[in-house]
Amino acid sequence: MNDKETEHEDGFLQINGIKLYYERFGKGNRHKLLALHGGPGGTHDYLLPLADLAAFDYDVFFYDQFGCGKSEYPKNESDYSLEYAVEEVEGIRKAVFGDARVNLFGNSWGGLLALAYAIKYQDRLLTLTSSSGLSNVPETVREMHRLISLLPEKHRKAIEEHEASGDFDHPDYIAATDYFMRQHALRMDRVPDEITRMFQMTNERGTYLKMNGPSEFTIIGLIKDIDFTDELHKIKVPTLITCGFYDEVTPKIAETLHKEIKNSKLEVFPNSSHLQFWEEREKYMEVLSGFIKTYD
Repeated sequence: MNDKETEHEDGFLQINGIKLYYERFGKGNRHKLLALHGGPGGTHDYLLPLADLAAFDYDVFFYDQFGCGKSEYPKNESDYSLEYAVEEVEGIRKAVFGDARVNLFGNSWGGLLALAYAIKYQDRLLTLTSSSGLSNVPETVREMHRLISLLPEKHRKAIEEHEASGDFDHPDYIAATDYFMRQHALRMDRVPDEITRMFQMTNERGTYLKMNGPSEFTIIGLIKDIDFTDELHKIKVPTLITCGFYDEVTPKIAETLHKEIKNSKLEVFPNSSHLQFWEEREKYMEVLSGFIKTYD
């Protein structure tokens, strides 16, 4: 392992008129990996396990999307959209990697964003990885509510009652949400500092509330009606689809992506939920790197 393999830098890039914060590991390494975080409204911090790949000849680039983390808010209210986010990804790819094709990774909303980007710009990609991604928000919400129906009665009732009343600050709703997250978002005894930092910044910035809603399963924000499943067949680039057995974006959602994207591979991590790259970290890096190196 040499300095080049693990070299780290961070800073800001001007993309579409706003400053976006980034971190980069392994600059100049062979395999170019551009990583998209979830939310919408999260930060790149929780994706940092992917920086492990810098030691294996990967150039791993993370950034905070518009209105997220240390990045600036977009200039126009209309920019809070999937279409704007896709163009932001392309702006980043071009500014950082020039004419080079890249390996694109996205988790959760980032997985949705990666899929949407591939539909429009797949000629700029070598591979695509959707980790707990989705193409149909209403269907995903239905699946989350199926999971809620299986929760202990007190948590199920709390979610149902306070969603109906819109009282998302009620202690019972918050407790039930926390329980759901421990089952279906991160099944680890201790929450890593990177994830805690991401949640703190997400709550401070407000983009998540505007675009997603008050919780993972109460999606009443601007993305609530997104569904481009009927366009997935256009994706021809080699695609890896991953999810956890206990994932809030359930294996059923992953299977739909796998069915619609012909040149795809599906990997369900048996001991994971939404963040497989934390919950089964070593295995995840082996699967992801093995897939990418098959085509890059």
